[in-house]
Amino acid sequence: MANLKIVLWAKQGCSYCGEVKSYLEGEGIDYQIIDVTEHDEFRDILDLKYGIRYVPVVEIGQGNTFTAVTELGVEHLQNALEKIKNKGVQTI
Repeated sequence: MANLKIVLWAKQGCSYCGEVKSYLEGEGIDYQIIDVTEHDEFRDILDLKYGIRYVPVVEIGQGNTFTAVTELGVEHLQNALEKIKNKGVQTI
């Protein structure tokens, strides 16, 4: 079974980012965080990749292939993870 990597793009003081962190930790899902708080160059990367500069953005993928959850609200992340779970992919 393939392993899945979760990357959370977030900033300090962001309530939506906090909700995503709480959800992932509550579900026991390991994730990496990229803090954009004092790094506008990271927002530039989000702009190039997804056409947005806001956070949170949750990238879900394996190898070099990632998809992103860019919509605000934990329900969008839950839906994306549920689809992946139904395909039988493990998170790491």
